Amino acid sequence: MPMYLTRFSYTPETWERLAKHPEDRREAARAYIESVGGRLHGFWYAFGAYDGYNLWEAPDNVSMAAVAIAIGGGGALSKIETTVLLTVDETLAALGRAESIRYRPPGE
Repeated sequence: MPMYLTRFSYTPETWERLAKHPEDRREAARAYIESVGGRLHGFWYAFGAYDGYNLWEAPDNVSMAAVAIAIGGGGALSKIETTVLLTVDETLAALGRAESIRYRPPGE
């Protein structure tokens, strides 16, 4: 199954609610991805541009998009971004195919 990395940030109101009522959000994230046949591999909070990161797998892009849309539309996040991750073998296959593509830069 494809792997996905999601970066997210909470709204100030969400942080306020969590500070008043601390909650482990891993189980919620696990339930969301399992509802589409996927699996949560990790959930981390962080300093920096994003408040947290999730690593999960899903059966396909549509399933992962459904989870991201549901979470993003829930109002608790100020931003959410999901990246499809490629295995090394997938990247090597893409590199092998890239040579046969005749790219022409704009204006040339």
